[in-house]
Formats: sequence, structure tokens, C-alpha cells
Amino acid sequence: QVQLVKSGGGLVQPGGSLRLSCAASGIIFSIFSMGWYRQAPGKQRELVATIGTGGDTNYLDSVKGRFTISRDNAKNTVNLQMNSLEPEDTAVYYCNAQRVRFGFSNNYWGQGTQVTVSS
Repeated sequence: QVQLVKSGGGLVQPGGSLRLSCAASGIIFSIFSMGWYRQAPGKQRELVATIGTGGDTNYLDSVKGRFTISRDNAKNTVNLQMNSLEPEDTAVYYCNAQRVRFGFSNNYWGQGTQVTVSS
């Protein structure tokens, strides 16, 4: 059974920081790309950040320079350090594991974690 268990999230004031963590089991973690997505009320789910099997990272333009994604293959975890949070960052955040091979994509999703940035 594939499980993506999240920790972190919560309420923080603008300018504050939060750290999200996702612990994976049931997959060969090291061969999966990991990512964080988010969905705000009334908006489409969007990709926030990804980290590939080789450690290469990509970020949504609006979070670049503020968020940092990292992975620890020894612990099967992916983290998202969020600094200088803004109200616009308020959303439900989802952990994702993806592997593409032979034209097929395998995606596994964790349950959402609410992040609220408000005074």
C-alpha cells in the first residue's frame, strides 16, 4: 500500500515560515520524482515545486526564492520549507510522487494539508 503521510501546515502570519514534510512508504522512493501541489479555494490545483531523482528542482514563479524543496532518500521524505509566506500562499497542499516510464505515468497523492496565511 502506497502511503504519503504529511506533517506540518497550520496558521501563520504573513512573513512567517512553515515546513511541510511528507513521508512515503510502499514505493521505491529514490526512483520517484517528488513534488508539492496546492489548491486554493476557487482555483485550479497548481504545481508548487518538484525535486527529481537527481536532486534537480523546479518552482512555481511566485514561490521561487521563498520556498525550498528537498528530499532525504534515506528517510523516504520530501520537505517544503516555506519562508516569507503571503496570504496568496493560503491553500491545501498535497504531496505527490511520480514516475514516468514507457510512456506511462504513475502518480501517488497524499491527503491535503491546510496552510493558512493570515493576520
